[in-house]
Order: sequence, then C-alpha cells, then structure tokens
Amino acid sequence: MVTTTQNTGPDAIAEREWSRYTPKQRWLRFAMYGGVVLATVWSLSTINIIWPWLWDAPQQMGDLFSRMYPPSLNDWEMIAITLLETVNIATIATFFAVFLSLPIALIAAQNTTPNKLTLWIGRFILVSSRSVNTIIWALLFVAIFGPGVMAGILAIIFRSIGFIGKLLGEAIEEIDRAPIEALESVGASRFKILIYGVVPQVMPTFFAVTILRWDINLRESTVLGLVGAGGIGIVLQGAIDTFAWQTVATILLAIIGLVIVGEALAAWLRKKVI
Repeated sequence: MVTTTQNTGPDAIAEREWSRYTPKQRWLRFAMYGGVVLATVWSLSTINIIWPWLWDAPQQMGDLFSRMYPPSLNDWEMIAITLLETVNIATIATFFAVFLSLPIALIAAQNTTPNKLTLWIGRFILVSSRSVNTIIWALLFVAIFGPGVMAGILAIIFRSIGFIGKLLGEAIEEIDRAPIEALESVGASRFKILIYGVVPQVMPTFFAVTILRWDINLRESTVLGLVGAGGIGIVLQGAIDTFAWQTVATILLAIIGLVIVGEALAAWLRKKVI
C-alpha cells in the first residue's frame, strides 16, 4: 500500500492517495504477465499445430457424433464381459497394492523407519512408482508378459504402491506421540507399539486411501486395453480401428456408467467405513 501526501498550503488538508502496489511491484507484475505470454507464444510455435485442422475440428466432431448415433447393442455381451474384466483388474490390483504398500509406508515414515538407509529406500520406491504413468507401466509389462489382464494388473499395482504408500507414510508421521510414549514407558516391544500405538491411529486414513485408490484404478483400468493390457479398452480400440462408431458410442456410454457407479459406491463405502 502506498500513501502520498500533498500540501497546497499551510492550512490545506493533506490528500492521501491509496494504491495497492508500489510502482516497483506493478512493473514486476507486468513483467511476469509478459513472461507468461511470451512462454505461451513460444510453446505454441514449437508444437507445430496444423491450424486448418483445428478450425475444421467442430465440423469433424459433429460428423463423428452423427455416425455414433444411435448406439449399437449388437456386441453388448462382449462389452459386458470386458467391463466386468475391467472391474476385476481394478479390484485385484488395489488389493495387492494395499498390502505391498504397507511395509513401504512404514519404512518411508521418519518415526517408524529403522534407519536412514531404509528411509531413503522407502521414499525412492514411492517416488519411482509415482513418477511413471500407468500407461507406461502397462506398456512395459505388455512387453514382458504379453498382452492380457496380467499386464494391466501389474501396471496398476506398481502405480498404486506410490500413491497409497505416500499418503499412509504421511499419516504415520502425523500420529499423536502420547500413545507411543505410554507404550514405551511400560516396556512394550517395537511390534506391540506398531500394532497398538500406530495402526489404530492410521486406520481411518488407510480405509479412505484404499477406497479412493480403488476409485482411481477403476477409471485407469478402462484405458489400459488401448495398449493391450486387458479390459474394456481392447474392445474400444478394436471398434475404433474398424470404424464401428455406433459400437464406440455404446462402449463410451458403458465406461461413463461404470465410472459413475464406481464413484457412487466409493462415496457410500466412505460413509460406512470411515
């Protein structure tokens, strides 16, 4: 805030002018805005956008949507089977990811890790897991195990370990020290301190994170089939490749319905469990 006083005479009343920013702050803000504009222009100039295709996109979208209507139910059995397969991939992967992430969360938390070496090993695992996208994990496991459900399950497991372990590790670091000190004062072993002092405090977070990750995995598993890792994405990719746009519309509606049901189920579970 800047105030300026201007005297016009010995008996004149001082006039104060208020400004939110000083001149220096104002010029700095203008410089930052200019830098953002220049960065945006430079980015657009380097990605080689084909502008005629961009201007023509609304017409192409309208033409595509007209081909999708009405949705076809000819392959509804295959769609239903692969949709169930998608749910199974998300559920199985979440189950294994939860149990694999628990020990990693314990060694990645400063108050439960045995030493600095295990602390950095745990955090390295969490960072490595979260740094690689699920699709990249899927491509890797498809190359190792071949196309199929196994690659999709492993991809989601390796991606989920970092997410679950990170949140659980932070919850462990934020627990109340009073129960831990009480157990230590009566000579409780490290295992009993963990079971009776740490676990009860992080159980709400454990259930919340597990349900949230299952909801996320349900969405991610719908696209794994695009790279051959099982699920509804395989049928979607096949329909796109054969220009069966009415079937594509049915699959997209099925995916949207699955996501909505998963979101509703996750919300219901959170209310019941937490």
